[in-house]
Amino acid sequence: MLSLGSGGGKAAKPSFISYVTPEEIKIKDGEISRKQKQPDLQPGEVIFCSAYPVLKCEGPQRGVYGTLCCTNFKISFISEESLSEETAPPLSNKLLGENDIALSCVDQIYGVRDEKKKLIIGGQVKNKYPPKLLIYCKDFRVFQFCLSYAKEEEAKKIFQGIVHHSLEPKSLKCAFAFSYCEEVLSPEVSKKIPATVMFESKDNWKLELNRTRSSCKVAHVNENYVVSERLPQYFAVPFAVSDEDIRKFKGQGVPLWCWSHSNGSALFKMSALPNVQDDGTSQVYQMFVDRMTNAVCQNQMYPVKTQDFSSGFLPLADLQQSYNKFKQFFLIDNTAEFWLSDVKWFSSIENTGWLEKIQECLNKATEIVLSLEEENSCVLMIEEDCSDLCCLFSSLVQVMLDPYYRTTPGFQSLIQKEWVVGGHSFLDRCNHLYQKEKESQSPLFLLFLECVWQLLQQHAPAFQFSETYLTVVSDSVHIPLFSTFLFNSQHQRDTATKLEYPDSQRHSLMIPSVWDWSLQFDWKVQALFTNPLYVEKPKQDKALRKPYRPKHQRQFSLPNSSSKPSPRKSFFKEETDNLKKMLSGMRIGKWINATEMQLSATRQFYESWQRKPLDYHGLILPCLDGPAIKIWLQRYLRWIPEAQIFGGGSVLTMKKVSDLAAEIEDLKNEMEKMAHNMHAGNTKKLFFSSFHAPTRLSSSFPFASLRTWSTRPVIPTSIVQSLGSVSNLAEKEDEDTEGVEVF
Repeated sequence: MLSLGSGGGKAAKPSFISYVTPEEIKIKDGEISRKQKQPDLQPGEVIFCSAYPVLKCEGPQRGVYGTLCCTNFKISFISEESLSEETAPPLSNKLLGENDIALSCVDQIYGVRDEKKKLIIGGQVKNKYPPKLLIYCKDFRVFQFCLSYAKEEEAKKIFQGIVHHSLEPKSLKCAFAFSYCEEVLSPEVSKKIPATVMFESKDNWKLELNRTRSSCKVAHVNENYVVSERLPQYFAVPFAVSDEDIRKFKGQGVPLWCWSHSNGSALFKMSALPNVQDDGTSQVYQMFVDRMTNAVCQNQMYPVKTQDFSSGFLPLADLQQSYNKFKQFFLIDNTAEFWLSDVKWFSSIENTGWLEKIQECLNKATEIVLSLEEENSCVLMIEEDCSDLCCLFSSLVQVMLDPYYRTTPGFQSLIQKEWVVGGHSFLDRCNHLYQKEKESQSPLFLLFLECVWQLLQQHAPAFQFSETYLTVVSDSVHIPLFSTFLFNSQHQRDTATKLEYPDSQRHSLMIPSVWDWSLQFDWKVQALFTNPLYVEKPKQDKALRKPYRPKHQRQFSLPNSSSKPSPRKSFFKEETDNLKKMLSGMRIGKWINATEMQLSATRQFYESWQRKPLDYHGLILPCLDGPAIKIWLQRYLRWIPEAQIFGGGSVLTMKKVSDLAAEIEDLKNEMEKMAHNMHAGNTKKLFFSSFHAPTRLSSSFPFASLRTWSTRPVIPTSIVQSLGSVSNLAEKEDEDTEGVEVF
């Protein structure tokens, strides 16, 4: 099989085939203005080098010429052809145009000479330059540039500049966010996004504890990071955990609160203490961990199950290797390569193991939900730094159990709490600085978005945000302008943004948050982030609302603060005494990975949940059968013209639903106008309703341009002969895909 682009293994054979040659594209001196066009620059953005004219190949025997530039933010191609409103991409980004590539979004660069491509490695660029460049992006775009028409000096500079600024290791201060914020002085850039909780203050944590009715407390012993640089300044712990406990091992071994269930159980995570050979130290460590686990028991009055992720469950290196194999099937640089990979596409995708990783994550999250929901047990997740798999599974569990986190502001708050403030190493895991040591690189956050997308596909009415929103979030990870996905910890962010100039009016740089979507998109584009199928929770009329009666729950009988309890005998005093007696003989349960008993229990739990009345504002569980785990087509196939369905696909269905939603919204406004006898304001209709020619839409909407390219399969004669006729291919049985259904 020919090489299909970038991947974890070595390419078998070069597969680059150019259908655009200098002889076919005639460029006369009178057709080209020698004045180079300049790209739209952001504040703090400077141009390093440029070349003109450069040919951008856009399909078989088609290309456009223009100027190719490299700045400290992006690689930009400025075409001589101006796009009309009809052919412009619907989802236009204010920061990056259709032909712009953020430097941190570059995945691999190939040089093409004599129809053979060679991987370009940073630091090994010589004086020579290839006549053609092939750039693979992390968002699965593929760009082909021909440098044959540019001056030799300009072509050499643009080639060396692109390779140096996108593939060479760099320091954190070289990220474009610092140059941008030094120029933008307005404090509005760093303003907190309404309804999105940033979890950077004690009040944010107290509000979340009150929302979930948790009996934990907010710890502020790590203010100014005096205890640990890995921990945030504020976090929640059980009441029995003292400040001295947190200081003892710099936060390691201390249970950190994640979320509380309405039945009294709770989810915690904990950093594992280092392994030592000294038996005495090991005994001290074990005693400390046991005492911290008992603190959870005393705080929640429920048994505790521990899940140890530091024992080799879902290794990060395996995740990266599987994803590298998976993504190569979507980095297509020519038509022949697409049709060649289509022959055994399903079996090839299955062999990468990426879909199995998604299934494994959803299954483990369901096991944790089972313990919290049905067994009324607290769950304590343990990991080396509790910043990788703990972030993944705690977030998934909360999405499945808490409907608030299935709304747009709730989902953004969840990412802030579990990933950003939780200390996930975005800088290392995403390899933003392109360090040579890639052992720390792993697509954990993307795996989380993949799992959420699976839940969204199976339970669309339960989510306020759309598939497009998740795709945009995944793309924003590789834009080096936002603080959300740029740092390894809160301490690194605060240290890197601190200004050392005493005369400066500012104490720190105001790096914007990615949740301020107005920096990237206007309101019409942001309308695409809302799911028209979302079922909002009905609001009861206050006059008809029943009086509130608290449920018989554990947390109402416990003090919600460290103050001295009232001497008066409470209603649940007898129940609390009985639970305290049980703690003395309570044993801490542990899971045994991948046992048949667990799989059977998970299956029974899912079947029992399916028999209950449907409630999109309650618990949702994923179907883990093979055909139910699908491929995120919008993210992976949106840039491949041969894979698009013009005038059809799911986009046409969404357009019809959005038109109906817009019509219902208009009727509601008219009813309110008649009921209240007042003028109704202008409402913002969904963006789908503004397109009057649905036949021009493709299944890649809203990311790809509306212009259609020829999808005629241009396959060399040698490949056609090796594959046989089309009828033979149709009759040929793919033994590897027997019984496998991905879509």
